Amino acid sequence: MYPQDFRYSKDHEWIKVEGDRGRVGITDYAQKQLGDVVFLELPEVGRALAAGEQFGTVESVKAVSELYSPVAGEVLEVNAALTGKPETINKDPHGEAWMIVLKVADASAVPALMDAAAYQALVDSESKYAPRARPSRCDRRPGRGAGPHLPARRLR
Repeated sequence: MYPQDFRYSKDHEWIKVEGDRGRVGITDYAQKQLGDVVFLELPEVGRALAAGEQFGTVESVKAVSELYSPVAGEVLEVNAALTGKPETINKDPHGEAWMIVLKVADASAVPALMDAAAYQALVDSESKYAPRARPSRCDRRPGRGAGPHLPARRLR
């Protein structure tokens, strides 16, 4: 499910490194947790970021979340089209919804991030503790499917 050529942070950002540049965005898991994205704030080109430093915010109908740089580097590009159509994050989080391109300061920091398998394991462990929907009254009553207001009927 997660691209094999990306690296992932515990904060649910991804980076795809090509040479000394890294394209950064949020993962599919992160966008699903957020819900419908309605606003995005990204940094200015030229800003220097430390690994783990906040570089922007993403706002959804449910919450506002901070965005963190997975590695240290200088912002070379910002996806301006994404700020105009933030809903793209929900449609294509690992593709068109990239947020920034960094000039990676220390290439040796990239392998320390999670690969796709390790990130999937993190997502699976977090999903175990996600709140589950409570069954409806219909599902808990004898003669399921009778409806919450109707008594269960027995067939003769």
